[in-house]
Amino acid sequence: MTSPIRIAVVGGGIAGLGFALSLKQKGISCDVYESVAQVRELGVGITLLPHAMRELSALGLQSQLEAVAIENLESVFFNRYGQFIYREPRGRHAGYPLPELGIHRGKLHRILFDEAMKRLGADRIHTAHRCVGVDQDDKEATLHLIDSTTQAPRPAVKADIVVACDGIHSAVRKQFYPQEKLAFAGINTWRGVTRHKPILSGKSYMRVGSIETGKMVIYPIVDKVDEDGRQLINWMAEIQGQSTTMNDWNQNGKLSDFSSIFKDWTFPWLDVPAMIANADQILEYPMVDKDPVPKWTFGRVTLMGDAAHPMYPRGSNGSAQGLIDARTLAEQLTLHDDPLAALLAYESLRLGPTAKIVETNRSIPPDFINIKVDELSGGKPFDNIDDLISQEELRAISDNYKKIAGFSLEAIRSR
Repeated sequence: MTSPIRIAVVGGGIAGLGFALSLKQKGISCDVYESVAQVRELGVGITLLPHAMRELSALGLQSQLEAVAIENLESVFFNRYGQFIYREPRGRHAGYPLPELGIHRGKLHRILFDEAMKRLGADRIHTAHRCVGVDQDDKEATLHLIDSTTQAPRPAVKADIVVACDGIHSAVRKQFYPQEKLAFAGINTWRGVTRHKPILSGKSYMRVGSIETGKMVIYPIVDKVDEDGRQLINWMAEIQGQSTTMNDWNQNGKLSDFSSIFKDWTFPWLDVPAMIANADQILEYPMVDKDPVPKWTFGRVTLMGDAAHPMYPRGSNGSAQGLIDARTLAEQLTLHDDPLAALLAYESLRLGPTAKIVETNRSIPPDFINIKVDELSGGKPFDNIDDLISQEELRAISDNYKKIAGFSLEAIRSR
């Protein structure tokens, strides 16, 4: 009788937990090693696009997510003067079989973590375990760990394969690409959440302005947070080239560092300066990614999610691609008797498409619509958007990104 395959998953984020749950659905066990000692509902918002929801729904999580999220009705684009550019329906409202949801990232992580604890068993989820390296030979891989709270060494873990889901700062990836650096193109971001009355439809995802002169992405993530019917509004401010210094990572941000960019953004439908000044929390991040690499798989070790293909946080695509990675590798492990062959098959299916998304997020992201309109208008107010570009041309830009990212209507319906 063949012994069960031993799988060590490094990182208990969206990709790592999604992979663990996908494996469990197929009757395969694994152990997850997460560096955080205690999972808390921290962070800001995230949008779950239809291809992310396809994966999460297949894991049986759709109803739980819908219960704590806001279903997007529309995506709306404006220039930095608050003038309307383009609107399109989203999710079910655009004919998709699945919704598009705005959700607090901490709530998404909590649902995934609790389900993993329940389905895999608490003894399979190891918190406060930080991976510092992995060795391997022709028989097994050895995971080296420390206690993330005390920095003391933990017992080494033996596994048949190791799947690194430890994010953009992956210790495992660094082992195979030691000279690699973050790619920073001079774009800094600040993210916040503000209690605010519903904006536009109360279910609108808004992109305002463009990165060269200031851009905001705004959408609701929690409904009716108080007796006044306010929502928790997630927003992200971006600017390119204001400073050559890269923001710190996930640190408290200062309003004074970026508020001047948006000081005149008072529109009939939103007072942006008031929204950011009244934030419950502001965090700063750099807009960074890494150049696509030629391989993810090294014998018994492979990369997944942000450890494999860190990309700009544009188009809400990072989490979706990590979940697709998770399902793909789980499938390949059921199709191949040799787990090493499964790792290579997974890489061949996922490396190319994700590399293209990394490059597209740099050059023609979803907010290319705003960039194009600024170019056509010379960055000035316009009388009528149709004098600059047709709605059909703008729709084509939007549809092209969906096709590359894998969430065109045809792609979602085909699965």
